[in-house]
Amino acid sequence: MLKHTFIHAEGIGPATEKKLWEAGIHTWEHFLARHSQGKLPNRKFERLTPLLEESLLAIRRRDVGFFGTRLKSSDQWRMYGEFATQAAFVDIETTGLSPEFDQITVVGLLAGGHFHAFVQGRNLDKFPDAIAKFPLVVTFNGAQFDLQFLRRRFPQFNPLAHIDLRYALSKLGHQGGLKQIERTLGIIRPEHLREVDGYEAVRLWSAHRRGTAGALDRLLEYCRHDVVNMKPLAERVAAEMPKVAGVTSPF
Repeated sequence: MLKHTFIHAEGIGPATEKKLWEAGIHTWEHFLARHSQGKLPNRKFERLTPLLEESLLAIRRRDVGFFGTRLKSSDQWRMYGEFATQAAFVDIETTGLSPEFDQITVVGLLAGGHFHAFVQGRNLDKFPDAIAKFPLVVTFNGAQFDLQFLRRRFPQFNPLAHIDLRYALSKLGHQGGLKQIERTLGIIRPEHLREVDGYEAVRLWSAHRRGTAGALDRLLEYCRHDVVNMKPLAERVAAEMPKVAGVTSPF
């Protein structure tokens, strides 16, 4: 989808982007070819040429930040297909809901095909180094929750781009929390984890701190499913959102 995107150009909105698609200009390459032939539908579009040339170069150099600074947060889902190998899926567990007063207990990270857990009192401080090579962060409701905690705990944490699946999935008609959407889409968790939620995660951490055997293992397993299950959801978003965006031509 990214190479079919024109809304990262200043002054280009969804309606104008759709007009370009309908005019047969489906990709940056199509645009540049039309420009070289003098066949753009309107001469005002000529100003896009330098940006689109630079956009192609940014993809070649794998520059997530180039697009992260130019796409609105609601449109950064468009980056996933092109930069999936540079994406990190992140979910946190905490002692409560306030980034100011509560603490991160666990960070789950799926990056490079591997899951890692970072636990308070063990290896939590290693999280920034582990995610540093993955500039595209994917969360579910992270804009309202996870990223606020992470930025407060790790001031150096500043992802170049962020896809919040909650909002993209909502545009696809999938409302509710992560587990509710998983069930709707046929992603089934193990039976012993189906009733575990954020409140239970807080209780499990407290039980772990009291020395209850197995509490931390259960919490980490819950966190792992939160993170791992986001990957197929991101793939669904990347596959289905172009229709919502108004794509009318086959890509």
